Amino acid sequence: MPIIKSAIKRMKQTIKRRERNVGIKKDIKAANKAFAAKPAADTAAKAQSELDKAVKKGLIKKNTAARRKAAIAKQAKEAGVKPAAAAKKVAAKPVAKKAPATKAAPKKTTAAKKPAAKKPAAKKTDK
Repeated sequence: MPIIKSAIKRMKQTIKRRERNVGIKKDIKAANKAFAAKPAADTAAKAQSELDKAVKKGLIKKNTAARRKAAIAKQAKEAGVKPAAAAKKVAAKPVAKKAPATKAAPKKTTAAKKPAAKKPAAKKTDK
């Protein structure tokens, strides 16, 4: 057991990080097993998503995830699984109806632009 305060803190942080990392790795393995058991578009997407999350959190390297995702895609293709259509849910914005135009005087800008200030001419000196 460490005696120094910074070492105690470091040990606590290590334990928390390890638990988090183990959990993420278990999620990846579970998603891969689910895809292997039942190859479908949604299980493939879930497995690839878990790999992306692990990369984002720095748990695995980018190329490792790319290699594993390629293997999942290859298995999906061999199983005849077609990728799910990328249907993005876009919330339809309600179109606001404009109020009927009243016959109000159009706004006019009364402030006229000032002409640019001229620089004073350079003085000529006679010698």
